[in-house]
Amino acid sequence: MRNPTNGAGIGAFVIGADSNVPTMADLPIPNPDTKNWTWVLDRPCPDCEFDASAVPRDDIGNQIRTNAARFRQLLKSGDRVLARPPDGPDGPVWSALEYGAHVRDVYDQFHQRFLLMLTEDDPRFENWDQDATAREADYASADPGQVAVDLALNAGKLADLLDKIHGDQWQRRGHRSDGSDFTVESMAFYLLHDPVHHVWDVEQGFEALADT
Repeated sequence: MRNPTNGAGIGAFVIGADSNVPTMADLPIPNPDTKNWTWVLDRPCPDCEFDASAVPRDDIGNQIRTNAARFRQLLKSGDRVLARPPDGPDGPVWSALEYGAHVRDVYDQFHQRFLLMLTEDDPRFENWDQDATAREADYASADPGQVAVDLALNAGKLADLLDKIHGDQWQRRGHRSDGSDFTVESMAFYLLHDPVHHVWDVEQGFEALADT
């Protein structure tokens, strides 16, 4: 999960209609997020205020669809979608576009992981280097409209899968490469925090850009 306070490296970098769209190679690289965010299963997040205990299990699919709709709104915010906010205390942070591309890929990655958990016994998930993916896929130069569409499609596919889970399927297990163990249920709540938190990241970034 990306750290919401990993600030941004080039100040109020706003791209105008006639400007060249930057690539990831043109931008400072945010510090890798090495935190273990599994604590969000036990207590509310102090930043985005996500509280896993307040979300009914059967409503997770709807929460994902709501998040995707919110991201589609945020990605229609003009040039500021491409802008990185001022640096935070931990260095560079992503633009709204980069966060949107990340959430798009999060939904796809977790769809694959849930399928493994539902069809295999105790699968082990391959490591996903989110920062390497951001650079290789060049999140910064993606098309915001296409990212919004793909994010919504991936979210819908994942939400539909979660809506169909029932009974003992919620307790099927899987294992992350760092040794963290999940049930389908705990992974669903863990997943949900990530895109919710990144909506907060984007909103905080827009506020910081407005103040520059």
